Amino acid sequence: MLLLLAGALARIPGSEGGKETPAHFLYQGKAECHFFNGTRRVRLLERLFYDQQEFVRFDSARGEFEAVTAFGKGDAEAFNRDKRLLQDRKAEVDYFCRYNYEALQGGPVIGRRVHHFCQHNYEGLQGSPVVGRRAKPTVSISPTKLDPTSPNTILLCIVRGFYPVEIEVRWLKNGRPEEEGVAFGEELQNGDWTYQLQVMLETQPQRGDVYTCQVEHASLEAPITVQWEPRSSNSARSKLWTGIVAAVIGVIFFAMGFSLHLKSKKATPIQPPTALMN
Repeated sequence: MLLLLAGALARIPGSEGGKETPAHFLYQGKAECHFFNGTRRVRLLERLFYDQQEFVRFDSARGEFEAVTAFGKGDAEAFNRDKRLLQDRKAEVDYFCRYNYEALQGGPVIGRRVHHFCQHNYEGLQGSPVVGRRAKPTVSISPTKLDPTSPNTILLCIVRGFYPVEIEVRWLKNGRPEEEGVAFGEELQNGDWTYQLQVMLETQPQRGDVYTCQVEHASLEAPITVQWEPRSSNSARSKLWTGIVAAVIGVIFFAMGFSLHLKSKKATPIQPPTALMN
């Protein structure tokens, strides 16, 4: 098997003329030539990777591009509509695989094809949705209690579906930044090339406090803010209802007892004075 690897690093758009900031991704193209019985039967497998994950490939055995992940579906469909590109890939079985196989038999691999491969895929990268791609995050707050007897509450700010990975998340309490009790999780990759992140705040909320999760990202014109306010706990509401029910029952029993007392008083005969009887 003959394997050639080409990597392309791109610059963030808009950095030209000033400080150049490298983009935080790696785009790779791998061309594999599989030989069976010399060059009698040859299979070309050209694979495209983004951040070490393959998303689309061309297989000469099928004669078309196929998506490996959901992210590569649009690219595969666009590549397959390009008849000239398909013809070029099919021809590479001869002028790339067989050509370099013969070159290997007699000496080092000729670099002509490597240059063509790198240049072609770099130009394709510039027109693909990878460079300059933006995905807006969604933000939600999830409160929980690890210990029912503890006054502390865990607030999770959950940020999903954002791209690129650089993001700023902060907690605010009544409009002021919170730093104590804050813990950041790791950015996790989703299957669609977006990321998710959780930022935890451990606090003792009081009635009237307002907690805010604020998110800033390159895809947003203005920060996203989501608020959470503490409410009465279940135990407090339970105690309140217990007290109300007990008070109602007490009033009922008092009314019943008072009513019986009045009835018994009316039923007692009045005894005449002793002096009048004599």
